[in-house]
Amino acid sequence: MNILAKFEELVPSNLPFVEGKLEGHKQRKNYSIVGPGVAEDSKQFVKIPVPHGYNFGAVSAMPNNGSGLHSHTTAEVFLIYSGKWKFYWGADGKNHTFLDQGDIISMPTNMFRGFENVGDEEGLIFVVLGQNDPGIITWVPNVLKRAKETGMALLDDNSLIDLSLNKIPEGRELLKPISDEEVKKFDNYSFNEIQPYIYKNKKNENEIDLNDDFKIIQIIGQEFQRQKYSPIIDQKTGFNLSLLKSRNGELKDLLFSKPTILFCQKGSCSISVKNKEYILNSKDTISIPIENKINIKVNIKEECLLNCISQI
Repeated sequence: MNILAKFEELVPSNLPFVEGKLEGHKQRKNYSIVGPGVAEDSKQFVKIPVPHGYNFGAVSAMPNNGSGLHSHTTAEVFLIYSGKWKFYWGADGKNHTFLDQGDIISMPTNMFRGFENVGDEEGLIFVVLGQNDPGIITWVPNVLKRAKETGMALLDDNSLIDLSLNKIPEGRELLKPISDEEVKKFDNYSFNEIQPYIYKNKKNENEIDLNDDFKIIQIIGQEFQRQKYSPIIDQKTGFNLSLLKSRNGELKDLLFSKPTILFCQKGSCSISVKNKEYILNSKDTISIPIENKINIKVNIKEECLLNCISQI
């Protein structure tokens, strides 16, 4: 099994979801990196399709582009790699916050959310979705109605169809938008209520020493290497998210009993596993074999930032 996902080897979907032809959404690419995948595009390429108990992917978007309002039944955590982003939520999308490079937001379930690149250049975010099957995506009614005007729709099994190219298959119907009464069943949060779900990237805050050269910031979940930490975002997602930081340091004999990935957000490092060395550069991801000791080595002066995501 291939365990390394180099970002330049990923194949994006240019039409991953039903709103993909709408203005404000069509200049966007989705990447599925680890897990079975979550896009409505059945042809979406997944680099490491092995189930991990969560899905890991990425979204790039040009300025003034992003995702329409939708909801998931499982956790959805966004890691800002580059750019300035507006995240908005609620059925009307009026509540919002702005996030920058290094920030993280974990969106509550049963709540409509969307995002937009409000910077001047193409931006990139990475996304963790809870569980192997994160369930169907529920769109606000207006998204489906507007998407249909471009020829895009969902069938009643939530599969994507381009009506300008294909006929509705026999025995299938188009998925109907949810009713106004159903919309009211979704939660909303005020600006202040969403703040506990956000990590702002502030220099040297919340860091704990792992050894002389490595530091940890525990974002979600309480465990790293059988040690307990107080998370910044206290939310049940089904996975731990730990940020590991180092300049010219080494972590030896790490052992993971649950499916785990390491995603390099900044700098580079080497990962030694099963007597083989892998180089992890910025934007690369590696899936760590269970119950195999690994070593992480950072041998450059530039700071390396790793995201460790492990199933609970």
